[in-house]
Amino acid sequence: MRRDGLDALLVTNPVDIRYLTGFSGEASYALVTRAQFWVISDFRFQEELAALRGLARVFIRTGEIVGALGEVAGRMGLKAIGFQSEHLAYSTATRIAGSLGVGNMRPTTGILNDLRQIKEESELASIRAAIKIQQDALVATLGQIDAGMTELEVTAVLEYEMKARGSTDPAFGSIVAAGANGSLPHAIPGKAKLKRNSTLLIDWGATVNGYRSDMTRTFTLGKWPPVMREVYEIVLDAHYAGIDAIRPGAIAGEVDAAARKIITDAGYGKEFGHSLGHGIGLNVHEAPGLRAGADTVLEPGMVVTVEPGIYLPGVGGVRIEDDVLVTARGARSLCSLPKDIRWATLT
Repeated sequence: MRRDGLDALLVTNPVDIRYLTGFSGEASYALVTRAQFWVISDFRFQEELAALRGLARVFIRTGEIVGALGEVAGRMGLKAIGFQSEHLAYSTATRIAGSLGVGNMRPTTGILNDLRQIKEESELASIRAAIKIQQDALVATLGQIDAGMTELEVTAVLEYEMKARGSTDPAFGSIVAAGANGSLPHAIPGKAKLKRNSTLLIDWGATVNGYRSDMTRTFTLGKWPPVMREVYEIVLDAHYAGIDAIRPGAIAGEVDAAARKIITDAGYGKEFGHSLGHGIGLNVHEAPGLRAGADTVLEPGMVVTVEPGIYLPGVGGVRIEDDVLVTARGARSLCSLPKDIRWATLT
């Protein structure tokens, strides 16, 4: 804020408000100055906001939030207020500018994104807890599935097993893709049935204290189709190459390139069309991104996914994904489920 000449930062993204305060109520703003921290909310959240005493001042509005913001800001005589231009809708920004004065409003980008890239120990503890839940839930699910079940039925079992273990909700829409549907990187579970000697791709995650986890494993029920067995080993090699390239000082785009080279050299470069991975935390997709050309320098405390894949339309797909912590000396996968093809063969 000092660097950008701001008297205050208006935080409107609910995820960022939760990051700063632990408060996750809706329709609320935070206003941060160099000396004060305000949360503007409404009657529904009075009790939850009482927990912020000593950290923030709370303004319980009775009218529209823009008017309440103007009242709080007016008390402090703020001249330069930064707002989250990547989040705040243009129409709302215009109304706020009308209330506070057009000259007072300045767009900002990425201030909190940069802070959120580096996870503190409490954040890592929540991510680890989410990973444990999702892994235990998958193991429980694998013992219940068989040929003839639909993708939706498997999804229901998996999400039940996560919630029963303490996940507040799935980290994202779970992906369960049977057979040829696995060639769709973001397949939506439907009524397609699992078949013997055919692949099954599962991309799932849990949520603990708002923090997400994200893993993918690919299986076969019975024997592997020959081409998919070949593809599995290539993707697994690329997965390990990506993890091996992660270390403090590494460039995000170079990590992507290390994994992508394995797949390209094997002749499947065109079948790997998405980025290698992304940051994970309060959002399932956040900074930093591991993609071609990305120039972010990796630092200890960042958590990223490593998820190479090969997708063959009409045949199926293979993706293998772990959540990986950048450490002081290199990288450590936070996931412990096996990845070898023998484990991925369900009999």
